[in-house]
Amino acid sequence: MAIVENRKMDKAVDELLSRQDYLVTQANDLAKSFGNLTVFEHKVLDFCFSFVQRDDIPTKEYSVKAKDILKHLGLNLSGFNYKRVAKAFKGLNEKTAIYMLVRDEGEQGILMTSLFSDIMLLKSGKIKFQFSPKVAPFVFQLKEHFYSFKLSELSRVRSKYTLSLMKLWNAKGAGPWKPEHNQLPDARIEGDVQEWESWMLGSDDDGNPKKMSAGVFKRDVLNRALKELGNLYPKTMFTLTTIKNGVKVVGYRLDIYPVKTNVPM
Repeated sequence: MAIVENRKMDKAVDELLSRQDYLVTQANDLAKSFGNLTVFEHKVLDFCFSFVQRDDIPTKEYSVKAKDILKHLGLNLSGFNYKRVAKAFKGLNEKTAIYMLVRDEGEQGILMTSLFSDIMLLKSGKIKFQFSPKVAPFVFQLKEHFYSFKLSELSRVRSKYTLSLMKLWNAKGAGPWKPEHNQLPDARIEGDVQEWESWMLGSDDDGNPKKMSAGVFKRDVLNRALKELGNLYPKTMFTLTTIKNGVKVVGYRLDIYPVKTNVPM
């Protein structure tokens, strides 16, 4: 009986391991794992990431003030907006499950954890948070090597799909992200339909990417995000290729080529 149960468990874990689109195995994977967040939650998370420094330890506790988040986002200090911040942190606590590929005593497996180990909301408006010690090293690497945006850039974005695509671009880019110096990286972002749905739409409670018909996904998600990116970075070429097997859409490839010029963007 024990052997039968082990075989069933082996198969179950193998099926999860085969779903590479949601497993975090390196820092830039973390940028692709927050498709469930709203645009406001994305921006609050970006504000949290901005506190990370190169020499931080995994157990460091960070402290922010709700009023500083609201000022950064250009919102007035009303009770309604304070409630939005509190609700956003609640969302971050609930929607940032992380699944990591691990080895334990030589055996391959999946670690199920969360981005935050804890978040504390105080009546004074102070908010304290810690990243999960297992995930913190990825956060530090992401901030140092990939997460090169300035908060002012991110605060201008209106769509969560644009934010997700910006982070994919930053993670996949071959070079520095310094738009103030007219330096944006070339990038190719390619994946099957399930991967794109996971990155842009997020996952359901079972970890499966949320679904949308190919036509609606391209129109309302990809094209909407590309239009806003084009407005934010006008000296950049975006080429979206729909990959088909016969008439069925099986994936997308996005090539990004900033136009090299000495004229400020």
